[in-house]
Amino acid sequence: MKKRKICVVITARASYSRIKTVLEAINKHSELKLQLVVAASALLDRYGTAANYIENEGFHITARVFNVLEGENLTSAAKTTGIGILELSTIFDNIKPDIVVTVADRFETMATAVCAAYMNIPLAHVQGGEVTGNIDEKVRHAITKLADYHFVASKDAYERVIKLGEDPAFVYNTGCPSIDLAERVCSNSGLDFDPFERYKGVGISWNVFTEKYLVVMQHPVTTEYNEARKNIEETLKAIKAINIPVFWFWPNMDAGSDGTSRGIRSFRENNQDLSVHFFKNMDPIDFLKLLKNSICLIGNSSAGIRECAWLGVPVVNIGTRQQGRQRGKNVIDVGYKKEEIIAAVKRKIKHGPYRKEEIYGGGKAGEKIADLLAKVELRFDKKISY
Repeated sequence: MKKRKICVVITARASYSRIKTVLEAINKHSELKLQLVVAASALLDRYGTAANYIENEGFHITARVFNVLEGENLTSAAKTTGIGILELSTIFDNIKPDIVVTVADRFETMATAVCAAYMNIPLAHVQGGEVTGNIDEKVRHAITKLADYHFVASKDAYERVIKLGEDPAFVYNTGCPSIDLAERVCSNSGLDFDPFERYKGVGISWNVFTEKYLVVMQHPVTTEYNEARKNIEETLKAIKAINIPVFWFWPNMDAGSDGTSRGIRSFRENNQDLSVHFFKNMDPIDFLKLLKNSICLIGNSSAGIRECAWLGVPVVNIGTRQQGRQRGKNVIDVGYKKEEIIAAVKRKIKHGPYRKEEIYGGGKAGEKIADLLAKVELRFDKKISY
């Protein structure tokens, strides 16, 4: 029996954790063959080289696309997307997938969606229908209109995609694949590795098994591009004032990342006693274990909205990046001011862990998506449906 070829395109470190269990399920499925394309920042050392983690976990990379244009500004983001279209169209022509899968809402995923749509290749979109700030909001809904199948992560997202005019017969509430990983962590949540030893990084170290710690993940917001450095400096001042050890993950490659990075480096140079250790990347399971054992996540990562709702980790969400996304009781929203951040972190630490909330699925998304990819009608022609 001929296997259906499923091409999954991963463009960033976060995309891998969002789709890992789908990759596993495709590999195990008797009717599917995985074609894995890794592109953009997922290949670059400065963003943690996610491709290395992918290969170390046994996945074969079919093709690599080096399409990132340096600059970390609005122009380079647009050009990076354009280069992605040029490169991916050649790869799709060579490997001839039956279905292409694109993940979430990063700007680079537009290249995947445009190529598949223009080349008459059925396109599946994971995590459409949600609402946020940033350029992600536009990208996500644009991909929804280009996609033929929709694997959404929540009831709200399911209803929203249908309201966008998509045929309900091809919209599936599978839950979020990253929750599959969070569920694995819940069954073995103890911190069973030393982050300093395993991932090196830079900064001050401490005994992670005995001392409480915070985690920070704060990315630039493209619609606030010129404010990136000022915004991150407010968070840094708050972290210094709170004076609890911190694991800090380097920002992604969105426009404004250069300002965020400069702000971090400058503050670090002038505050060398800062109890912060910086990492570029981490294995998805190790990262979730680190989160699970922290006393609070600070920043604007979607991990605070998704995985932390399942894990019960307190979250202080800063600014507008996750604006409008459905969230649990574990999240408190604040602006960019140091005083707001400090007060919110203290409040969350005082509260402690939260009960698990099943907003984004129940931990079986990977298997559901693979099963659907094996049986959906192959289609690339559609009309708006109301």
